[in-house]
Amino acid sequence: MVIELIRKPLSMKKHIEMLDAIFTYASEGILLVNKVGEIILLNPKAEKLFGYGGNELIGERVEKLIPSHLRSVHKDHRAHYHQNPHARGMGGTLNLFAIKKDQSQFPVEVSLSPFKTSDGDFVVCFVIDITERKIQEQSIEEANREIQKLNAELEERVKRRTRELDAAVRKIEQSQSEVLRALEKERELNDMKSKFVTIASHEFRTPLATILSSASLIGRYVHADEDEKRQKHVLRIKSAVNNLTEILNDFLSLGKMEEGQIHVVPVLTDLPQFCVSVIEHIKGIAKEGQSVLFQFEGEKYVWVDNQLLRNILLNLLSNASKYSEPNKIIKLTATTKDNQLKIQVNDQGIGIPEADREHIFDRFFRAHNAGNVQGTGLGLNIVKRYVDLMGGTVTFKSETGKGTTFELILPNPEMDLG
Repeated sequence: MVIELIRKPLSMKKHIEMLDAIFTYASEGILLVNKVGEIILLNPKAEKLFGYGGNELIGERVEKLIPSHLRSVHKDHRAHYHQNPHARGMGGTLNLFAIKKDQSQFPVEVSLSPFKTSDGDFVVCFVIDITERKIQEQSIEEANREIQKLNAELEERVKRRTRELDAAVRKIEQSQSEVLRALEKERELNDMKSKFVTIASHEFRTPLATILSSASLIGRYVHADEDEKRQKHVLRIKSAVNNLTEILNDFLSLGKMEEGQIHVVPVLTDLPQFCVSVIEHIKGIAKEGQSVLFQFEGEKYVWVDNQLLRNILLNLLSNASKYSEPNKIIKLTATTKDNQLKIQVNDQGIGIPEADREHIFDRFFRAHNAGNVQGTGLGLNIVKRYVDLMGGTVTFKSETGKGTTFELILPNPEMDLG
């Protein structure tokens, strides 16, 4: 029993020594604060942290270690904490600062552990100076900002380079497209030349043969009573020359359009007088007994490119004559209304087969029922392209064996009401 009684005091002393060593040599600042905020005990590390010595802080309020502008707020927080004391850490998400004896501030992290004794309520405060950590964090933040800045600059460079590459690709694609268009244009021109040679060798042969034979026969009619025969061959020569002229005009018009040499130049035009002059020209190439019935309604003066319109009407009226029998009537109707010029050419000819209608405006296309009627297959293609240049539309209705009506609409011509 005596030995056990002796051992207990020795054990208690050892525990006290160990606790004192922990308190004295702890790497954290430790403060013992009572309920009213007085510091009743602190370890050497705490004194060193705050720059005090010789128990200068004993009996002082803990607010002395807090920046002056936060002291009143801290008192309220402390009072609220003692209403529900519990272990807690501070500074993980908040920027806490303490103040030293020399009034310099430094960042801290604080942990609170409340306990009770027979003498009252107390709180143990563990204080860590986290200045080095903050410096490291600040360095990391600065490094992150620099990295973000570099990333932003890199992204901008990538975007700029991407835009430059896109522009370069577009230029290359545009160049390729231009080269392809040029090659396609060259192919079309070669194709047109090839077809021109084919058509010329075929279409020129008949009228040239007609001219040659008629000229030879005219030379044989030397007597006065043979004048009627001479005039017959003269008319045949004129008709053949007109056919040749029509073919050449088609190719010349197509060539100019391909080279972009045709431009729309509107002039103030007396529309009825203009249409009559075109009809007079058609009479010279119309078949026997054919006539052109002209009807007009609206304001007589319009602004229009009369050279292009003349070529359009000559093509349409010439076709109407060629594909109609002798003694048939061809109708030409012109109307100006609601700032539109509408022209219709109607014939009583062979019509356009339904299977051919979708291709009727294609270059070198001729309907299957054209037979031996001379033509290049360019006339309606030229009409369509002229109308497009003038900003208009051209449509048609046809019934095989009964005739065809072409309708031309030029939008918004300027009317001169005077």
